[in-house]
Amino acid sequence: MTINTNDLLNSILDSLSRIDHAKLEALPDINLYMDQVITFMEKELYPTKRHEEDPILTKTMVNNYVKNNLLPPPEKKKYSKEHILTLVFIYYFKSVLSISDIQNVLNPLTDRYFGKKSSPTLEEIYDGIFCLESHQVERLKEIIQEEYIISESAFADLENLSEKDADFLQKFTFICLLNFDVYTKKLLIEKIIDSMKKTEPPKNTKRKRS
Repeated sequence: MTINTNDLLNSILDSLSRIDHAKLEALPDINLYMDQVITFMEKELYPTKRHEEDPILTKTMVNNYVKNNLLPPPEKKKYSKEHILTLVFIYYFKSVLSISDIQNVLNPLTDRYFGKKSSPTLEEIYDGIFCLESHQVERLKEIIQEEYIISESAFADLENLSEKDADFLQKFTFICLLNFDVYTKKLLIEKIIDSMKKTEPPKNTKRKRS
């Protein structure tokens, strides 16, 4: 079960190393129109794409985010740094969470810190979270390598297993282990969100348009 294992594992670890986020210093100092926001997001989050043709962000997405109260409405059709930071959070959340769960996570954040000058600002919160990224990536690399080794030995005692079947079972086992990690963490996130909903006072979800 060692067919191309090093190549595959190294490719996965290299992909992890390339994952990045939009740096605060890369954000423009002026408010942007939607087309400019889309171009910026495409440039900054390009390494996270699975397929070349996959869009990072579209006009329809942005409009839906505003409509569904995930993103505060723009001011005079322009989006601020805080809009972009919120869009980055949405981008990472949407692959795991439902729209309603993202609302329950982001609404308290934007209600308390969007457009506010008192500390902590939304920029400081964003930077404080994403500065932990490199440390988290290194931890994930260690975990992934351990799970890959486990997947290699899962069916090692089976006799007369063809190389093709051995390779498939190893990859299938590895996928299952990774998926179990995602599944359990998703359950934990949902429980935390549910606990947040209980402590948050009821509010009018309709945001006033600028």
